[in-house]
Amino acid sequence: MAVGRIPAGKHLNRNRLALGPDAQEIAKTTHWSLLRDADAIAWLVLDRAGESTNTLSEPVMTELETLLGQVEALQPKGLVLRSGKPGGFIAGADIRDFAGVSQTDVVEGRMTQAHALIDRLAALPMPSVAVVHGHCLGGGLELALACRNRIAVEGAVFGFPEVLLGLHPGLGGTFRLPALIEPLEAMKMMLTGKSVHTAKARRLGLVDAVVEERHVVNAVKAAISGELKPTKRGAGLSRFSFYRGLAARKMRSMAAKRAPEEHYPAPHRLIDLWEHHGAGKKEVMQKEEIHSFARLLTGETAQNLIHVFFLRESLKAGGKGASGIAHVHVIGAGTMGGDIAAWCAARDLRVTLSDLDEQALAAAIGRAGKLFDKRLHSGVARRDASDRLTPDFAGDGVKQADLVIEAVAEKAEVKRKVFGMIAPLMKKDAILATNTSSIPLKELRTAVPFPERLLGLHFFNPVARMELVEVVSHDRVSDAALARLAAFCGSIDRLPALVKSSPGFLINRVLTPYLTEAFVMLDEGVQKETIDQAAVSFGMPMGPIELADRVGLDICLEVARTMQSGLDIALPDVPGWLESMVAEGRTGRKAGRGLYTYDRNGEPRKSTKYPEPHSAITDRLILPMLNTCVTCLREGVVGDEKTLEGAMIFATGFAPFRGGPLRYARTRGVEEIVGALERLQAQHGDRFKPDPHWRKLPAN
Repeated sequence: MAVGRIPAGKHLNRNRLALGPDAQEIAKTTHWSLLRDADAIAWLVLDRAGESTNTLSEPVMTELETLLGQVEALQPKGLVLRSGKPGGFIAGADIRDFAGVSQTDVVEGRMTQAHALIDRLAALPMPSVAVVHGHCLGGGLELALACRNRIAVEGAVFGFPEVLLGLHPGLGGTFRLPALIEPLEAMKMMLTGKSVHTAKARRLGLVDAVVEERHVVNAVKAAISGELKPTKRGAGLSRFSFYRGLAARKMRSMAAKRAPEEHYPAPHRLIDLWEHHGAGKKEVMQKEEIHSFARLLTGETAQNLIHVFFLRESLKAGGKGASGIAHVHVIGAGTMGGDIAAWCAARDLRVTLSDLDEQALAAAIGRAGKLFDKRLHSGVARRDASDRLTPDFAGDGVKQADLVIEAVAEKAEVKRKVFGMIAPLMKKDAILATNTSSIPLKELRTAVPFPERLLGLHFFNPVARMELVEVVSHDRVSDAALARLAAFCGSIDRLPALVKSSPGFLINRVLTPYLTEAFVMLDEGVQKETIDQAAVSFGMPMGPIELADRVGLDICLEVARTMQSGLDIALPDVPGWLESMVAEGRTGRKAGRGLYTYDRNGEPRKSTKYPEPHSAITDRLILPMLNTCVTCLREGVVGDEKTLEGAMIFATGFAPFRGGPLRYARTRGVEEIVGALERLQAQHGDRFKPDPHWRKLPAN
């Protein structure tokens, strides 16, 4: 039976979510149910039909307006807003309603109607309570803010992630949140997009009570009766314009470091709103919020970031399903192997980690503890994660593991030797995955008797921050093993990008011309800070010189050699100084010195005096990446544009506000890109020769 056809009360009961005793359904729409319990309290339950998660679409809001009218006529003792989804409250607006929007006046009209509805909820003559479990984000939080009280079920998460879409809150969040909690904390939540968990939400005053699910009904009764007093921290010094001006200047300075205004205007418009209207009349702030939100939504940055949101959803969909993987054995306790093991343990998997070096094992366990402290939000969760991660010097875990991940040195002969030792010990249905960053699997599969269960599983550094994982197939891999490994990525909250085995796979294949061109420019005498600034100004998270140090110059050298020997493409020769630096141990950030030297915090020491980059430098870095993306599409290294675009954004940080490399190319103009490549080819050689597939790209 479809969820939409189950009465809300039964659905809540089935998922052990509390509802008032003897609640009777008195109205039902497609997405909402209105119930009344024995204490004359109305329960308005959202259970969006045909969706796994509640979001606020236009039909959802229209139905809410109708039911609020019934609530006003019913005059219950109080109103409770709940979700019928076991996963959470409301995840925000339905982003599908935002894509392709271009008319500012139309957006303003729609938002004005939505505000009138939220205001109507806030003005109800009876007490209103939002009961929140799971996620409560964006428009969902704005709906909860319109209620008199908010009760959180232990484990709830609250946030305003709109800034990640190039927006700021648009349903009253910009004025209701600062009016409820300390304004600077409110601005921090909205400017960073970071969520706060239950305990912090209570400390901030965002919620009035935190309860276990079994105590929800009693907490609701206390709220309706007035025993649970609403929390309100007040505006404090923020009511003074002088104070807001000082705070706004500091906010702008911090925002500019993370999100330059020319690329990401939303944080700066939010600061403007708060500085100029934060202590004025609510009606003025509301009008300005609507106007600012509409202009941002119809702007290029927001539309590109919405495109990126759907790219992420597409990759995420590839990780659905059951993997059957409960025990992971990782071989190699270096930075990558140790961090992969820690991440899997933090995501509820049993993990054994082996290495021939006991000190490396100890260091990896130490790093894992720091990860758990940072990422897990309770002592119990941290303890359980530590219990799931077992140092395994003898390597016995390989016999019980459902998945064995090899993360040893990036040398084919070393990996083949490891495979030969462990293959006879593995379970008959276990998957063997290599974390190689560039070695074609056909060079490795000869070392195992089951090539159909050997795949690539290429994580990126740092593992805890980089969402994308390349799942690498070859022509003898089984579909079942490929599907299981993709589902495994989904189970550990990672985005699987399915690519075919080829030197460098997708990401390193695309990054190699980017890095090697930077090395060529170094040889030409261009200052490294100038090169890096050209990339950062374009929108990359860091420049190619710093990236090479971050990846490790030894890894860069091995990848470059693999690419040169395995592909018939024009690449610059590996510079002699790179080989010398690696031989001397100057391998980059991990060694404390590479192309830059690094301080004790791992930050590069850069000169503040360098020539400003010009557009020719930017094109020499960026256009070879775009050209290689098109080559990978033509060769079938990646199956479709969505996977390519998403992989580039979530693995390399390719300027998200540009929407992806091919979206950028189309915005700039494919013919213009091809012409620029041809000019660079005439000036610098065939490594810039445009791929013939440019002419076959669809217009959209």
